[in-house]
Amino acid sequence: MPHSPARLWALFQDYDRWTDYAPMVKRVDVVFPGDADGNGLLRRVIYQMPLGRSGAALELVTSIEAERGYTYTMLSHDPGNDQTGKVRLEPNGPNRTTFSFEERYHLTKAPWKWFEGLIYGFINRKNEESMRRASAWLTDHPEYRPDLVDR
Repeated sequence: MPHSPARLWALFQDYDRWTDYAPMVKRVDVVFPGDADGNGLLRRVIYQMPLGRSGAALELVTSIEAERGYTYTMLSHDPGNDQTGKVRLEPNGPNRTTFSFEERYHLTKAPWKWFEGLIYGFINRKNEESMRRASAWLTDHPEYRPDLVDR
């Protein structure tokens, strides 16, 4: 991405802005802010689902390395059905960042297990779109955190 890790990090931590670039996100509520570094942050992500439905994910954020990444667990009400994710930002020159995003799913119940490939194919496409749009949003908004642009 053609942005510094610090600027990307700032945008990804700015939960009020997620709806500006993530087409599936309707709202993010911080349930618990975590410690001084954000470890233990608990957020509720309200998102759009197919057929006009809404869903909610309760996500526990851990292993934070400021401007580098974090992991999160989407907590399921069913034991063993938690989903995990990881975000990584690696500097790759001035205002250049290699961005990595991974989610792992553990669906165990029918009928969801039967449709796992279709469900997560849809979610993965939307996640990729969100990340491309986040980069475009920063390009289109040079006024957002110009102090974090590498000089």
